Amino acid sequence: MDTRADLPVIAECADCGGGVIGADGYCEQCGLRRPSSAREGRGHFEIDLGFLGAAVSDRGLRRRRNEDAVALAALPAGACGVVCDGVATAPGSDEASRRAADAAAAVLSGRVSVGVDARDATRAAAERAAEVVTSLAPSQNPDEAPACTFVSAVVDRAGVTVGWVGDSRAYWLAPGGSSLLTRDDSWAARMVDSGELSEAAAWADRRAHVLTAWLGADAGAVEARVTAFRPAVPGLVMLCSDGLWNHLPEPSALAAVAFAAGADGPAGAARRLLRAALDAGGHDNVTVAVIPYPTSREPGR
Repeated sequence: MDTRADLPVIAECADCGGGVIGADGYCEQCGLRRPSSAREGRGHFEIDLGFLGAAVSDRGLRRRRNEDAVALAALPAGACGVVCDGVATAPGSDEASRRAADAAAAVLSGRVSVGVDARDATRAAAERAAEVVTSLAPSQNPDEAPACTFVSAVVDRAGVTVGWVGDSRAYWLAPGGSSLLTRDDSWAARMVDSGELSEAAAWADRRAHVLTAWLGADAGAVEARVTAFRPAVPGLVMLCSDGLWNHLPEPSALAAVAFAAGADGPAGAARRLLRAALDAGGHDNVTVAVIPYPTSREPGR
């Protein structure tokens, strides 16, 4: 399998869209720095930022290609991450997810690093990702527009800030108690929220996973939902595509896998979560990003 953690080769700044990235990695127009990310969205790849965070993505056992994408970036006092899942029924969605993840991570890391509030940076990152995906739609046939989901996290000393569009999820995992941080933009979630169906009935329906919000030219105006909190105990922020949570939706089950081997770092936790999804069937692409809180650059600090 192919393992990559290289920097993307890009000439245009993903944040301002007009500047050129210089050899030092900074935009010559707006001055913001591009993040580290995994460029290719096929096969198997990993990103390892040491004790700041790690991510792993795999095409799974049933799919011919990987339409998921993930990007991670170090921050002055933590790390940020983005996971995007290409919509399989929309052509070109593997490219859409990759470009969206790269662009959003660039906006997050660049803006948070210069002091922009994490919630504002998250909204800007989602907007930029949406612009990038929209630009990929063929002008001659907009009905064939590529599309993807979006979930991001900023984890630093101030706490955790999460944003999302679609059904890629963010979880808080801790030995003493774990929780789902996002609420799916899906048909099932809408039916439950409106009181029309019970959760069991909604998820049993064949329309359960139909998206009600996504990034793409056919999505209309999209605004990411954003939530923020400061954990009271150490733990992990986990971002994932539905290739993981379809098999392991419960926070407690995910935490049990993540912490199964003790303190072996974010990369170990991410790989175990991927393995759990593959062992459960691996029906879809699987992508997991793990960022510890509190953040540190060395173990035990």
